Amino acid sequence: MPGPGAFLRAAPLTGGFAGTSAAAAPVGVVFAIAGSSSRILLDRAAIAVLHDDSDPVVAAAGQVGSQIKMRVGATWLVANIRSLKLEDAAGTCVAAEIDYLGEGDEEQLTGKLYRFRRGVTRYPMPGCEVFPITTADLQQVYAADDRANITIGTVYPTADIPAALYVDAMLGKHFALVGSTGTGKSTSAALILHRICELAPQGHIVMIDPHGEYAAAFKSNGAIYDVSNLQMPYWLMNFEEHCEVFLTSSGSARQFDADILAKCLLAAKAKSRLGQEIAKLTVDAPIPYMLSDLTTIISAEMGKMDRAGDTAPYLRLKSKIDEIKADPRYGFMFSGMLVADTMASFLARIFRLPGDGKPISIIDVSGVPSDITSVVVAVLARMTFDFAIWSRNEPQRPILLVCEEAHRYIPAGQEANSSVGRILGRIAKEGRKYGVSLGLITQRPSDLAEGVLSQCGTIIAMRLNNDRDQAFVRAAMPEGARGFLDSIPALRNRECIICGEGVTIPIRVSFDGLEEEKRPASGDPLFSELWRDVGGEDQIIGRTIQRWRAQGK
Repeated sequence: MPGPGAFLRAAPLTGGFAGTSAAAAPVGVVFAIAGSSSRILLDRAAIAVLHDDSDPVVAAAGQVGSQIKMRVGATWLVANIRSLKLEDAAGTCVAAEIDYLGEGDEEQLTGKLYRFRRGVTRYPMPGCEVFPITTADLQQVYAADDRANITIGTVYPTADIPAALYVDAMLGKHFALVGSTGTGKSTSAALILHRICELAPQGHIVMIDPHGEYAAAFKSNGAIYDVSNLQMPYWLMNFEEHCEVFLTSSGSARQFDADILAKCLLAAKAKSRLGQEIAKLTVDAPIPYMLSDLTTIISAEMGKMDRAGDTAPYLRLKSKIDEIKADPRYGFMFSGMLVADTMASFLARIFRLPGDGKPISIIDVSGVPSDITSVVVAVLARMTFDFAIWSRNEPQRPILLVCEEAHRYIPAGQEANSSVGRILGRIAKEGRKYGVSLGLITQRPSDLAEGVLSQCGTIIAMRLNNDRDQAFVRAAMPEGARGFLDSIPALRNRECIICGEGVTIPIRVSFDGLEEEKRPASGDPLFSELWRDVGGEDQIIGRTIQRWRAQGK
């Protein structure tokens, strides 16, 4: 056996395997082993030598979020550095906590890594040498296999390794895009949807847009709907949604009003020709009926009451229905023109069946009165889910439902209190079985119902400034991604961490640029420039008041 001084004058390996750089020299050793994570000791002097390497991946070796590799038999283990800590007083040694990502085979002649896969078969022993990873290694690690995928950017810190998302895995188990305001969230969402549309020009995507931002991004390849052309029939609502719109009371009186509405609504549906053809008609069935028939039946029922006090619930219902009929803001849904049976054409338009080269429909709900916005979203979400359920025996047409500002509709702790929260929660839990995929976009993940975020198989996290949001996303992500998550507050604009089903291993991605005409209209106002503009204020105020009073008409 050689003595303890045998390696004192050993020179570091500079030539390496087949002409590689200093990356072939070890930079540390394995110190302690545990199941999902381990501890390694890095030599500061060996790391310092790499900082000037021409390979940017090798130059970043040893940093938090970077990767290292170690040889176990004929395989290379790849791990991610989660944290760093100075180990000795002299400052020569740094201890690092690492998370294992996966393993790849070692080529016999060159020592290169190839055929990377997730998971670890054999763990290293303490004392095993640790090597920096190279761009060539990362190309093998992040190489998209033969599954359908979209390229959305480059893997950080490289400039040429494409970051791929596996579409089937991402959509099959839902996805969430989270990030603080101003981090490029809307543009990144538009980029992902554009790439999906390019991959599947005959796809079926429904995007609920609460701010009217995305119409500008999908003018060429999307169908744009707002209050002027949505024409969503009121009779598509189920009984629960009818109650949210028509009932104004609360407590025990609300239940009494709901019973009256159920009885009168069933009678109004039974009067229609379609209703008469169905033997066992239910109050939830989407059967066309006339609002005038409903108010007539309510009046007739009210006339049967003996005492004046008993008529109050009927009057409440009738006056609310009359108020909605007369209000022009509700015309897109409660117009007298929407009595015809347009259900087939409505579903074909909204779900893009067929797509005619425009696979995405943008539903701009910014012009919808705020008190029924959630009901409109609930109807669209429920129609998506119900269509999938009732078409189970047909050739399958999967639908992707993308919900911007998702925390509005599925708020934490209150998802069971509204119809929209219940249906989106149900899609998150069961939609995968029926071919309905959910895409959630939010700037406040901590305000989102916890069960819904945990159902998202792929999480795309951009910079989050709030501690609660960071903790919430960290809890929803798998163990192996924790090292990446620590860098969430330090992400630049248009950068993200992606982990879950849609990627091979967790990655940090710099998003590609998006052409101007494909970007959403979500730019921040430039106060310093806009406050220099003067003149024409009287006309601005006049036109604004006119639109305000006409409620957009």
